[in-house]
Amino acid sequence: MLSHSAKLTQLLLHSSRPQTIPLLFSSLRTLTTTTKYATANDAASVTTKDDYFAAIHHVSNIVRRDFYLERTLNKLRLHVTSEFVFRVLRSCSSSPIEAHRFFNWARSQSNYRPTTLEFEELVRTLARSQKYQTMWKLLQQMTSLSLYPSPETVSFLIEQYGKHGLVDQAVEIFNKSEKSLKCPQTLEIYNSLLFSLCEAKLFHGAYALIRRLIRKGHVPDKRTYAVLVNAWCSAGKMKEALEFLAEMSQKGFNPPVRGRDLVIEGLLNAGYLESAKEMVTKMAKQGFVPDVATFNSLVEAICKLDEVEFCVNLYNEVFRLGLFPDINTYKILIPAVSKAGKVDEAFRLLNNSVEDGHRPFPSLYAPVIKAMCRRGLFDDAFCFFSDMKVKGHPPNRPVYTMLITMCGRGGKFVEAANYLVEMTELGLTPISRCFDMVTDGLKNCGKHDLARRIEQLEVNIQGV
Repeated sequence: MLSHSAKLTQLLLHSSRPQTIPLLFSSLRTLTTTTKYATANDAASVTTKDDYFAAIHHVSNIVRRDFYLERTLNKLRLHVTSEFVFRVLRSCSSSPIEAHRFFNWARSQSNYRPTTLEFEELVRTLARSQKYQTMWKLLQQMTSLSLYPSPETVSFLIEQYGKHGLVDQAVEIFNKSEKSLKCPQTLEIYNSLLFSLCEAKLFHGAYALIRRLIRKGHVPDKRTYAVLVNAWCSAGKMKEALEFLAEMSQKGFNPPVRGRDLVIEGLLNAGYLESAKEMVTKMAKQGFVPDVATFNSLVEAICKLDEVEFCVNLYNEVFRLGLFPDINTYKILIPAVSKAGKVDEAFRLLNNSVEDGHRPFPSLYAPVIKAMCRRGLFDDAFCFFSDMKVKGHPPNRPVYTMLITMCGRGGKFVEAANYLVEMTELGLTPISRCFDMVTDGLKNCGKHDLARRIEQLEVNIQGV
């Protein structure tokens, strides 16, 4: 009987038989693997998709771990295709040198012709690991084959240089993008260079780049404003950020979102939470409502510090002023207030979400049930759960697990057993800990017949 490794080797052998998994590109960015159905005589040779990806995994392990990877790959007699190379390169993104060796080996195969996709994947891998000299050689090889990187890849390279403080190299690749790399200088590339300049606190250069961007006919988008505002805020210069927004507004370039929202997000990104809270509070007192995405970001950051009371008061204030919360607002607030034990407030928020047309998710009503159980309100929790099974999305395995656990902690072992049975009837498999807790609890309270039934249920489900 063949070993697992031998089976994978057989799977990858190139023979004269038709390929069972033709490798096709549905687009430049989307790869699909389709199975070519064999005739009845060849049905036994049809390779499944799982086998194919297992083979990819096997080859990736060879590339990452085998010192003599070229010799080992030659022994496999692989049929190398573009999709095969791309998937292996992506799987080996944490091993840049080995991935580069594999790519050079693949190019030496007579039946393989590299495409832009493989080159770009390896270029990104080398840039992430700061192998810039090898990266540039690869880009030269790429252009020599009349293959050129996309604006997304050039933007990625510029930002990688900026993250590591190599601003001069970021400017160099920006200048080379049109002539050497045949890549148009899109707004995305401008934003990436702006990010690199701001990372180095070169604000004068950033302003100059924005002026050039406008001269070239580009219109600044949200990221253009956000990058510079975030940089000002991280440097503790909120006044300059507001002056920049005012100056751009005077020139007729208004940001897609309001300037104050950008400043608040910039303060949050820079870690100045108190300043962001003061600014939002001041806006609310003046009758201004923040953007819902900005409000969600602020509330999420504050809830992590357990300042739930402030979040609830702020929500009530901006809701009165006309804020229209989205589902993400409720996903942040309901678990936070439930954890703080504010059950009434959690119910009010959940009712608001229902009135806004949102059908409650398990992630919304589960924290409320847990908070009620913690306060000993088991009857109310059971009624509420029954109501949510009708009006909300069906409960999932984590919800049942939580409810069974809370029942066990509260001594409600009969109810826990009922939910355990109900869970299995819905096709959800309980974890072993739930079975153990329920059976032990039932035995301790004298419910031996029911405990035996639960034990038998566990045997039927898990076969133990």
